[in-house]
Amino acid sequence: MDDYEKNNGYKLATFGGGCFWCMVQPFEETEGVVEVLSGYSGGALENPTYDEVSTGTTGHIEVVQIKYDPKTVNYGDLLQIFWKQIDPTDPGGQFADRGSQYETVIFYHDGEQKKIAEASLVSLENSGMFSRPIATKILKAKKFYPTEEHHQCYYRKNPAHYGIYKKGSGREEYIEKVWSKHSKGGG
Repeated sequence: MDDYEKNNGYKLATFGGGCFWCMVQPFEETEGVVEVLSGYSGGALENPTYDEVSTGTTGHIEVVQIKYDPKTVNYGDLLQIFWKQIDPTDPGGQFADRGSQYETVIFYHDGEQKKIAEASLVSLENSGMFSRPIATKILKAKKFYPTEEHHQCYYRKNPAHYGIYKKGSGREEYIEKVWSKHSKGGG
């Protein structure tokens, strides 16, 4: 049984874009997205905690897992949202968050997603937007572990702190500077 069948006709998309706090809102605000969970993927440690993943030693990456209705929003649209939240050329993390747990990655759930993700990355690389190569990895999805409840939908639970963090980390300024000029983005 594939993800589509397990999720009653919904599909899953999993993206690592640095701190998961900043990755939830853009997807939650997208028509056709049913649920967005913050969590971890990519490592071998079972049921990792935030404190464990934060050490950078578990092999896990902070991710968001998106359940979406493919009849309303397609995977390519979700990739466009993903690209516009990150610096895809940074191999060492995202903005103020450094380390392997903050790397950017697209975890594909099937061959179709892999093909679409690879084409999207090539399109972004060929766009001329960046002087450095795209560092975002495309990897087969591994087990997803939701993070602790207080990290879920952080932008809604702690809007003041979230706003300070997003601005202070450099993410907000980067998005404004780079992506507002390029409305189409990666492919």
